[in-house]
Amino acid sequence: MYDYIKGTIAELKYNSIVVDNHGVGFLVYVPNPYAFEVGKEYKVYVYQQIKEDEQALFGFKTLQEKELFLKLISVKGLGCRMALPILAVGSIEGIMDAIERENILYLKKFPKIGEKLARQIILDLKGKLEFIGTGITDDVVENREELKEALLALGYKDKEIQKVISQVDENESIEEQIKDSLKLLLK
Repeated sequence: MYDYIKGTIAELKYNSIVVDNHGVGFLVYVPNPYAFEVGKEYKVYVYQQIKEDEQALFGFKTLQEKELFLKLISVKGLGCRMALPILAVGSIEGIMDAIERENILYLKKFPKIGEKLARQIILDLKGKLEFIGTGITDDVVENREELKEALLALGYKDKEIQKVISQVDENESIEEQIKDSLKLLLK
C-alpha cells in the first residue's frame, strides 16, 4: 500500500496525472488534474484500489482531501470513481458542512448522486468527520514561523521566503520543509 508518491508531473490528462518518480511513471486519478503543473515536483497522497481485474491509484494534493475521500468511499454504494468528482466539484468544508447539516440538495448536485445515495452519505458519515483537519492549525503556523526564521538565518530575504513558503508541504517535518524551500530558492 502506498501513502504518497513524490515526483515530477510528467503529463496531465482529463481525469488523471502521470507522476514521474525516478523514471517510473505512475498513472494517478485525481479530482482536478489542472491543480498540478507539468514539470513541477509534488507530493501526491495516494490511495491504491485493488480489484480482481484492475489496480488503480487515486491521488490528492492534501492529506485532508485523502481523508475525506476515504470516508466517502466507506459509504455503501459510493465507489472511488463516484467519490472523485465530489472532491473535484465541492470544497472539503462545503462537503463536510452539507453532511453535518443534512443538506441533501447540496449533495445531489454532484454527478451520479441521487436522493437515495445522498441520504446514505448523511446516514453513514454524519458526526464522523470532525477529525478531518481543515484549515491551518497552530502547529502549521508554528512550523511556518520556524521555517521562516531558519531561511532568514541562512541569509534569504523576506520577499524570497514568502514566495516559496506557500509551495512547501506543511505536513512534512521541519527538516524536509527547509530542504524543499532551499531547492525552490535555488531554482
